[in-house]
Amino acid sequence: MTGPNRHGCRAAALPLLLLLGLAGCATNPVSGHHEFNLVSAAQEEKMGREGYQAVLAEYGAYEDSTVQQYVASVGKKLAKVTELPGIDWHFTVIDDPSVNAFAMPGGYVYITRGILAYLNSEAQLAGVMGHEMGHITARHTARQITSEQVAGVGLLVGSIFVPSVGRYGDVAQQALGLMFLGYSRAHETEADELGIKYATMAGYDPRVIPATYHMLKRVSDRTGARLPTFLETHPDPGDREAHTRSLAEASAMGKGDLVVNGDGYLEMVSGLVYGNDPTQGYFVNNQYFNPSLKLQIILPPGWSYHDTRAALLAMPSDGKGGIEIHGADAKQESPAAYIEDLRSKGRITEAAGNTETLSGHQAWVGRVNASGGGQGGGHMLVTLVRWTPELMIEMLGQGTDETMIFTTMRSIKDLTDPKKLAMKPDTLFIERVKQPGVFSALVPTYGMQALSVEETAILNNWISTEQVPVGQPLKLVALGHTK
Repeated sequence: MTGPNRHGCRAAALPLLLLLGLAGCATNPVSGHHEFNLVSAAQEEKMGREGYQAVLAEYGAYEDSTVQQYVASVGKKLAKVTELPGIDWHFTVIDDPSVNAFAMPGGYVYITRGILAYLNSEAQLAGVMGHEMGHITARHTARQITSEQVAGVGLLVGSIFVPSVGRYGDVAQQALGLMFLGYSRAHETEADELGIKYATMAGYDPRVIPATYHMLKRVSDRTGARLPTFLETHPDPGDREAHTRSLAEASAMGKGDLVVNGDGYLEMVSGLVYGNDPTQGYFVNNQYFNPSLKLQIILPPGWSYHDTRAALLAMPSDGKGGIEIHGADAKQESPAAYIEDLRSKGRITEAAGNTETLSGHQAWVGRVNASGGGQGGGHMLVTLVRWTPELMIEMLGQGTDETMIFTTMRSIKDLTDPKKLAMKPDTLFIERVKQPGVFSALVPTYGMQALSVEETAILNNWISTEQVPVGQPLKLVALGHTK
């Protein structure tokens, strides 16, 4: 077929094809139109596949198989009614408190445990997941990259070290960056429409979906999450709630019985971890404690800190230099032997340091020159600590105040305080109202909780002055142990 769309695509693509030797025309699965993309379907699949491992390493999958299986079951129902039912879809709940969801090319959909706490039904979940799946089926990532004429996007926290000692390959790093890619308003509108369409076709009632956007607006100014919130990565194309309500009413018309399943959903989220999970690491001012690793360290005051499952980063306000702490692939080697191994493999060209003992652990402290050049390359301060027989901790630093950086690295020690080791996360629990009353008056009757009345109202998508009927389930957040 040689219609106008294809001819126009070929004419526009030719100069870039000659320049890049990649890209071309493809048929968009949703629109059916031919379009030019710098990113091929094969590249999208590779980006999603390699990014999947990077996402799990950075943020971790939520360790509750019941929750994972529930979310995956909803995703599979939706996948069957999309334009791409045959691709290898993946649905993962990541262990992050932010209220967000995002997609990577190739069929990878991620839901944070944070957004699960704020939804009230399976149909609402289907709407969120359907929206993300719409970004995939309509190839919004490829179209956004193409429109910006770039081959990839940056990480939220850029590595201060050379690629030769990076944690991930280039494709995986680009894929991680896609988590923070801002879609265009046109793409958001299309994803909203596809989310309504997929949810309805899968048998869910789309009329509960618009309330999701009302809730998202109320939580969009919340801080403290490691990932951005939904509205930061999914810009509002306008009056989203009103637009989706109109779409949902039209989509549900004449469909008969459609599923909401509020009770089943609330049963699933009962016990869900809410907010930051201190067992994976937490800060008290400039001190960092990690009960899982039984580790503590004093970080430079006034710096910004960023903690993920893969690494702890600290950076000064001017952004020049910083400290990164992560696990090293050192097998059973001693710190000194690991340095020699890096040198023999050409990953570092020079090393000057000494063996030390830090908090009873064998360590190596010194300076190295990393090979490969590039941003943040060359001279680095390094401390390696054999923390356990299975774990070598690697601390890398750059900056003008080398004394402070080494002091920070040497402050690492065992966490032995029983109270700090016993820290437990806040968790969600469900109560049904036995006596009617105003929301703000009812909530305190359930004892001490982790959230204020207004925060609890947002969690339930209620207004604190509303009258709550008998039998209404309420989501409440229990305080974690030792807080």
